Amino acid sequence: MTSLPDPFLAAAIAEAEQGQCEGGIPIGSVIVAQGKIIGRGHNRRVQKGSAVLHGEMDALENAGRQPASVYRQATLYTTLSPCAMCSGAILLYGIPRVVIGENKTFVGEEALLRSGGVSLEVRQDPTCIRLMTDFIRTHPELWNEDIGV
Repeated sequence: MTSLPDPFLAAAIAEAEQGQCEGGIPIGSVIVAQGKIIGRGHNRRVQKGSAVLHGEMDALENAGRQPASVYRQATLYTTLSPCAMCSGAILLYGIPRVVIGENKTFVGEEALLRSGGVSLEVRQDPTCIRLMTDFIRTHPELWNEDIGV
């Protein structure tokens, strides 16, 4: 028996693909509260010349100003393991659960998130892995810039 595709991870993947179509880094994220997407975004560092617009940060920005109670019962879906900056934002806003598309190409601050009480689920989704593997191979300079190498 196969499980049905997760519509929220699929939405994060669609964001990653949109970012790639725009010439950016294919990482996407959505924030889900009460079964609905309240914020979605993708890495737009290249497109906007931004130092901080990773997929998770863009999704938080696009969720707009929310009461703390909304974040404290939300789930953040991201196509790639969150970096230190994005993990800090997850902890700051008290998001209790993160679904990670993959962490084969990059392991972010998962230990920090777990130590802060965040529940993590790593899916190792083949589409997420392919997006990042292909991108890292074809654009190593952008990838190294994005992760601060």
